[in-house]
Amino acid sequence: MNIHNIIIFEFDSLYKILSEIKNNLPFKINNLKKLESKDSNFVEYSLVITNYINKNFLLKERKIDKNKILFLTKEKKNNQHITYPIQIKNLIEKINIKLIKQKYNNQSYLKVSNYILNLNSRIISKNNNSLKLTEKEINIILFLNDHKNPQKVSILQNQVWGYLSELETHTVETHIYRLRKKINDHFNDSNFIISTDDGYLIK
Repeated sequence: MNIHNIIIFEFDSLYKILSEIKNNLPFKINNLKKLESKDSNFVEYSLVITNYINKNFLLKERKIDKNKILFLTKEKKNNQHITYPIQIKNLIEKINIKLIKQKYNNQSYLKVSNYILNLNSRIISKNNNSLKLTEKEINIILFLNDHKNPQKVSILQNQVWGYLSELETHTVETHIYRLRKKINDHFNDSNFIISTDDGYLIK
């Protein structure tokens, strides 16, 4: 499994906090206190995490795709940022969500098994029948759809929820159980997410 490489730009306090648990993170973190030269760039990183005050610099001057930036701010701005203070476990979860969705940012619709997933409206549909999903349910589907082999609960816990030491495995299993039940109740399909001894799978 490829490990994402992310950069924390001009946010030293956040880097110090994440550094304390870096061995347990599902991604690698790097720190950039300031641009050391005009040639400095962010191309090699999957995600840039920074303060909202750097928005114009990154988007306009460096022309970085907005989908590769996670802005943090103390005041609510729009849907492209996270307001802090925020619990670290929630921040890590949001980072993982951002990384998972990067692959599909240029697509509005995604084919998943025999279904069509609308990533903007969070609606899954089949044969003119549609169902609204939660963001967490979308993220579970996206992650499972990205992998051909069954994914264990521990992997889902780490990659979709982020590293949460207090998160019990039954929390993950409960989410998947509810998602499978919603699909079965609405589409009469009990095989959308398959449970095996090796984990969960979408064929």
